[in-house]
Amino acid sequence: MAFVEPVNLSARGVALVPLTLEHEQGLREAAADGELWKIRVTSVPEPEDTRAYIETALQMREAGNRFAFTVLDEATGAVLGTSSYHDILPVVKRLEIGYTWYAQRCQRTHVNTTCKLLLLSHAFDTLGCNVVGWRTDNFNHASQRAIERLGAKKDGVIRGHAMRRDGTIRDTVMYSLRAGEWPEVKAQLLYLLDKPR
Repeated sequence: MAFVEPVNLSARGVALVPLTLEHEQGLREAAADGELWKIRVTSVPEPEDTRAYIETALQMREAGNRFAFTVLDEATGAVLGTSSYHDILPVVKRLEIGYTWYAQRCQRTHVNTTCKLLLLSHAFDTLGCNVVGWRTDNFNHASQRAIERLGAKKDGVIRGHAMRRDGTIRDTVMYSLRAGEWPEVKAQLLYLLDKPR
């Protein structure tokens, strides 16, 4: 049995369902909302690469090191984006959350906070994770701020760690959250979601 089994998660009008090839057109449309693939520091696929992006995610699921979700609007079924558990290490009960992106219309809404609440709740409360991590490009300052707003702690920077799509080599900023920190972070996420916008 895999450490992360297929599961549907939902709250506040947002659903996370296992990514499938049936989501290809929806992901294409989500990426086109803001031409997200043009952002240098993200992994959003270009429209013609969407199917390969999904196939790679499914191969990684089969290998046990990534479980990708499609983010849906519960009311309409529209694809809003995607997020994944990755670098899954069952022996130490650690995984990371990443490969996350949303249609531009969903950015700066409750969608990302809701998804993080769902993914973190499942990781800590159901899977019994000891640690959940994040990684991001050293120039993706928006992502770093979003991770820090969650309450994650900066672990450090791995220099010369990965290739960007433009062929340059990036430094990777690493963050983590331990199980003992989760109750306070959960309370903060619920507070952010409940306060008037």
